[in-house]
Amino acid sequence: MWQFFMQTTPSEPVILPDSVQKAHFEEAYNKLMNLDARQLFSDLMSELIWIGLKLLVALCIFLVGRWLIRRVVKLLNRTFESREVDPTLRTFIRGTVTVALTLLLLLFVVQTLGVNITSLIAIFSAATLAIGMALSGTAQNFAGGVMILMVKPYRVGDYITAQGQSGTVQEIKLFSTVITTVDNQTIYIPNNVIATGIIDNYSTATTRRTDWSLAISYGDDVERVRKAILAMFEADQRILKEPAAVVWVSSLDESCVRLTVRAWVQNSDLWDVFFEYNERFYNELPKEGVHFPFRQLDVHIKNN
Repeated sequence: MWQFFMQTTPSEPVILPDSVQKAHFEEAYNKLMNLDARQLFSDLMSELIWIGLKLLVALCIFLVGRWLIRRVVKLLNRTFESREVDPTLRTFIRGTVTVALTLLLLLFVVQTLGVNITSLIAIFSAATLAIGMALSGTAQNFAGGVMILMVKPYRVGDYITAQGQSGTVQEIKLFSTVITTVDNQTIYIPNNVIATGIIDNYSTATTRRTDWSLAISYGDDVERVRKAILAMFEADQRILKEPAAVVWVSSLDESCVRLTVRAWVQNSDLWDVFFEYNERFYNELPKEGVHFPFRQLDVHIKNN
């Protein structure tokens, strides 16, 4: 229909004489006045119906595609569970597959609407390059997530310390790691900084050593204190026999004798044993003649 108004010959000059311009104007005017309104309306309705059918087909493709993507994700979950795939890897692969399939679905829907995919991909590539330069940190976070999955410095469920934050790893996403602190705060750490930083993982080993530092007074029997502490450990099944627990004199301070007590326990028992024996040392060692020194100030008053 637009060709009806744009009929020109390529050989005609850009600047035409007035007589030629008047002739073209009259020709266009005559064509406009002789338009068949019924044919125009018929053509317009045909175009609208065709566009409506395209939109309907594209919508159906989108809905079916979303349903298929959900089915694929569920199939992946069942496969991961049957093969006991690491939960950390499950989350990352599931998120990557969902994003990739959704992008392919959108491209297919756009092509169904009649948009040139080649031009769209070229525009998308240029936009991706520009966005990638602007969001280089996001790309680094994605690369950090891939590095974490390859090296596996921690897994979902591990208790770690990273970037000054401590907590249990709940999820490793495409761009961040989610941890939950002991007071139930949720913290998101970018994968880039956590992958290139120092990570303390407290969950990799099955056993851990717990330490106590005790101060006793000068004159107390160190050997008697040692035997009393080792007897407590001997009666406790949570304290491992190998490596054996030890009680050493670590230093002779100004006002006390400093003892270092070390024992090995299962990782899950660490904090229960540590806090429980803090209280037991305080309550039971004085029965063995132990005196716990504390800072005090003597004031002498002189009368003139």
